[in-house]
Amino acid sequence: MKAYYIGVDIGTTSTKSVLFSLDGNERFKYSIEYPLFTSIDGTAEQNPEEVFQAVFHTIQACVHYANQENILIRAISFSSAMHSLILVDHRNQPITNLMTWADTRSSKWATNLKESDTGKELYQQTGTPIHTMTPLSKLIWLKNERPKWFEQAHKFISIKEYILFELFGEYVIDYATAGATGLMNLNTLTWDKRALSLVEVDEHRLSTIVPTTYLLPPMKESFRNALGLSPDTSYIIGASDGVLSNLGVNAIQDGVVALTIGTSGAIRTVVSEPTTEENGSIFCYPLTTNNWVIGGPVNNGGVILRWLKELFECDYETLNALAKNVPPGADRLFFHPYLTGERAPIWNSDAKGSFFGLTLNHGKPHITRAVMEGVIFNLYTVMTKLKPFMKEPKCIRASGGFANSPLWCQMVADIFQMRVEIPSSIESSSYGAVLLAGYALGDIHTFERNDTMDEAMKVFCPNNHNVREYEKLFPMYEKIQNQLTPLHTEHAHI
Repeated sequence: MKAYYIGVDIGTTSTKSVLFSLDGNERFKYSIEYPLFTSIDGTAEQNPEEVFQAVFHTIQACVHYANQENILIRAISFSSAMHSLILVDHRNQPITNLMTWADTRSSKWATNLKESDTGKELYQQTGTPIHTMTPLSKLIWLKNERPKWFEQAHKFISIKEYILFELFGEYVIDYATAGATGLMNLNTLTWDKRALSLVEVDEHRLSTIVPTTYLLPPMKESFRNALGLSPDTSYIIGASDGVLSNLGVNAIQDGVVALTIGTSGAIRTVVSEPTTEENGSIFCYPLTTNNWVIGGPVNNGGVILRWLKELFECDYETLNALAKNVPPGADRLFFHPYLTGERAPIWNSDAKGSFFGLTLNHGKPHITRAVMEGVIFNLYTVMTKLKPFMKEPKCIRASGGFANSPLWCQMVADIFQMRVEIPSSIESSSYGAVLLAGYALGDIHTFERNDTMDEAMKVFCPNNHNVREYEKLFPMYEKIQNQLTPLHTEHAHI
């Protein structure tokens, strides 16, 4: 009987469990969304129990399908969004809600640390840019502005650790998720003593760091029975969604770049050793001790198109049709997509969006095209930061909801001047988790694979005319970006 695996992807807005074979055959998937609670003070939280229930019920749906189809579930492996933080008591009961990467209440403390020598040294040691997204910054904020919560906490954990403790009774965190906290030393793969001293947290209040291939203990019997799982099923800790996306789209060779645009977005590539940048503008997280993912995350991906869809009261198909009728460059209309602040490339949570070059001759089609191009220009800016640290870029492997838009994919090919490949399954983080499980269990012996037989793969090649237009436009986009960047914080504090 052919073995299948469940990849569980615990995301910012939903959890998705997908039933895969190791060769990428996607048999079944099930997802559950949950709300994000936001407020004007920068709060961006979720109820951790709602997320746990989503994980439980999506796995249950996959198991139910597998049992009906007489499919053997060999293992379950976990992917998770990065930078989350929950404070829990001795019974693993939350003292706080789940603080997501989008929570900006620690912005002041992050800015102060980033501008200090300590912040610069910590970035070099941890590979995590100093920013309000990180648990490092959130812990400093909690210690100073929510001291009662800070003192009450038995453990400071991510949503992944919360779920794994509930299911398996063990506080462990994988290399990749720990790497994104800003608290792990890149060279030793242990908690960084200087970071812990800064936040005044002892190691016993954090989980044990383990490899991404770590085999979890047997699931608690009550949960295993409720899920309908076999006692023979194995459980692999997995990694963070970003590094697993590279694995899932087969972007682990030299020069292959992974691009993801979901609600947010990211550019990532794999290098063979820990790599940081002088100005702290790129991240470096481990997948394994031989595979290090460097890149930059952006806040503003598909969320921008959703904003435009609601503003224009139309659907995505209409937006694509509008933009398609406008030539590249939207008649010199530029859009900087910082509607939710920004991480890479400018790392400024005070940033705001802007149009430049707007005239009476511009209408909805121009605005739509400028918005779509602005998201890609912004990601290309991140790519320019990566180029000095990688082999010559040769192709892009793309995933995320944007891959359903041929127009947007073509913009990527034209602006990046690279071939863009869309694998048949865009559930890259879930599939990456499955591949990691197969590797951990010895079912596969290398991450590299030949997927040229993926007949459903979509390919977009650069259009020479469009490339020439974007070559003229990008320097202006970047110049405007550089001029506006110092003004964002000043504007925020008027």
